[in-house]
Amino acid sequence: MSREQHGNQAAMTSQPGAGPRGPQWRALLEARWQDRVREVTELSLAYHVAAAAAPAGTGDGAGQPEIRALLRRAVAARRKLADVEEALGRLAAGRFGSCEQCGSAIPARLLATAPEIRYCPRCDAAPVRIPAVAGRLLR
Repeated sequence: MSREQHGNQAAMTSQPGAGPRGPQWRALLEARWQDRVREVTELSLAYHVAAAAAPAGTGDGAGQPEIRALLRRAVAARRKLADVEEALGRLAAGRFGSCEQCGSAIPARLLATAPEIRYCPRCDAAPVRIPAVAGRLLR
């Protein structure tokens, strides 16, 4: 975490009345978005350079372990970017800081460290329940 992000985190957790709709949350999410875009760009470029340098006849180079690892990292970075974009959407819609499962408030200390978080600690710790129909479809 950069010194600037740490300062933002300290300011958000110490300000009385700094609710989940405050401009500080937008600033934190936008900084996180910029970091994620940079990460996706760097990993995507690294993957394409490595795939282009792969020996002829290997296609995109995805058969090579180091190239597969770059691809996995790029896909994971894109998912993280999507999570931040969804959090920005929740902020714009007035739902930021509320658990998507039970609707309770997510503690500011958690939002400060992971502003893209969707669930309160109680719901995040609850076991995932898969409908019975899903088990029949996988057979």
